[in-house]
Amino acid sequence: MSLLADINHILTPLNIPVETGVFSGTPPEEYLVITPMSDRLDLFADNESYMIVSEARLSLFTKKNYNKRKKELTKALQAGGMTITDRQYVGYENDTKFHHYAIDVMKEYETEED
Repeated sequence: MSLLADINHILTPLNIPVETGVFSGTPPEEYLVITPMSDRLDLFADNESYMIVSEARLSLFTKKNYNKRKKELTKALQAGGMTITDRQYVGYENDTKFHHYAIDVMKEYETEED
């Protein structure tokens, strides 16, 4: 599995539109954008890595109160095995009228053997 696939699987029951990188088309009243942040190799032995640490930022954009959705996202992500490394209110966008809230997640994967 990959971090993006895992996140999309975890978020499916929440019925919120999710896209990677940028939201294409006309945005609904509430949506998520996933931005991959890092994908590093870790835990080395004998010049080989044994873990992949993947990180991404989930940007929630909503015209509603973001607190309820923030709690739902946090609970779902943690239940799905994600580590939340940061949560922050980014701000209110006057031009679009969206609140922007960011949740950074991380997950470790074992490297796949060929």
